[in-house]
Amino acid sequence: MFWRALRFFLFQSVGALLGYFFWPLHDPLRGALLGAVLAAVVWLLIDLRRGFSLLRWLRQGELAEWPELPGLWGEVGARARSLLKARERDLAQSDARLTDFLSAIQHSPNGVVLLDPQGCIEWCNRTATEHFGFDPQRDLQQHLGNLVRDPAFAAYQAAQDFSHAVVIPSPRSTVSRPMRLSVDLHPYGEGRKLLLSRDVTAVELAETMRRDFVANVSHEIRTPLTVLSGFVETLQNLPLSPEEQQRYLALMAQQAQRMQLLVSDLLTLSRLEGSPPPPADEWRDVKLLMEHCEREAMALSELLSAQSHQFTFSAPADVELAGASTELLSAMSNLVSNAVRYTPAGGKIDVQWNMLADGRAEFSVQDTGPGIAPEHLPRLTERFYRVDRSRARETGGTGLGLAIVKHVAQRHGAQLRINSTPGQGSRFVISFPAHRICVRARAAS
Repeated sequence: MFWRALRFFLFQSVGALLGYFFWPLHDPLRGALLGAVLAAVVWLLIDLRRGFSLLRWLRQGELAEWPELPGLWGEVGARARSLLKARERDLAQSDARLTDFLSAIQHSPNGVVLLDPQGCIEWCNRTATEHFGFDPQRDLQQHLGNLVRDPAFAAYQAAQDFSHAVVIPSPRSTVSRPMRLSVDLHPYGEGRKLLLSRDVTAVELAETMRRDFVANVSHEIRTPLTVLSGFVETLQNLPLSPEEQQRYLALMAQQAQRMQLLVSDLLTLSRLEGSPPPPADEWRDVKLLMEHCEREAMALSELLSAQSHQFTFSAPADVELAGASTELLSAMSNLVSNAVRYTPAGGKIDVQWNMLADGRAEFSVQDTGPGIAPEHLPRLTERFYRVDRSRARETGGTGLGLAIVKHVAQRHGAQLRINSTPGQGSRFVISFPAHRICVRARAAS
């Protein structure tokens, strides 16, 4: 301000001197006064012009094209430009943070919907559009109640008690692909709400499977325990002949063996689910594996029926399979023993090992049993699933065999296929990948 006042004083002084020397000589003082006044007016006009130039730039100008002004207005303009630059930089950083935040929400595995005080959609992420079938453009500003019409959700919204979530079927849920959503509403701001959705289909399915598993295990164990308890009570309280005692003891041993098989299969499944992947560099002779299966199949056939089954086992002598021998034996034996259990006495069971042209190999078990209806095929590998429970009781199956086979196949990168026609038998195939098959070179004769 000091230099501005000094410049103004000098400007007036120059005007006064000019008026003093160029005014008529009879009145030089009046000329000096008028010169000073004119100088002040010119100064004011120049200063106003600079101020209006700065004001016009502040109203309309670009930040990069600010006017170069001297003096006070130049300093004001420079400071204003500096403040505007800082504000623009802060806005750019805020926009970048907002963009990053929205991008993170877009990729969230949970659905996110922002609702205005009237319950209309202000914004939603990609997951929410998948959960509820929203159109991100068309459904903006649409009322949520018009798009999500589930009665449970409508009651949840009307109750205004958002301390818990509500589980509803997704509007995009179908019979072939059911989807269940856990939905939470959280109030925020001035009447606004945040809706969060989470796909809990797999969680509910796992919980259902857990309940079914516990119920099935309890049922499977309770039945033989009931039989054993009954026989023990009979032996304790009734005078029985030696023949009757032997018969009861044989039945008790049968039930005990049934429980032992069940526990063994449960332990096998638990071991498969919790153990590391099978080795890919330990090779097992396929012929030895199939010979082991053949011995077990013949022993089981003699135990179950007076007339043995007709077996055909075909395995090459020069093929090796990479994996865990105990798991591979368990899978193969389960398929063969199932064929024995469900094929009538005297029926044919064909067990083959076939090399495919692309380097893969197939282990197959084909029988002449009663066959399986098509509606049962997708569920055969579920734990404790049985087509005929009464038949399973007779044959002594645990209902876990095919579940074990499926786990072993998956752990070895293989696939289990099941083909069956009622009245014409069944064919079970494990297809092993080429990298787990090794064909040894035969020695020259």
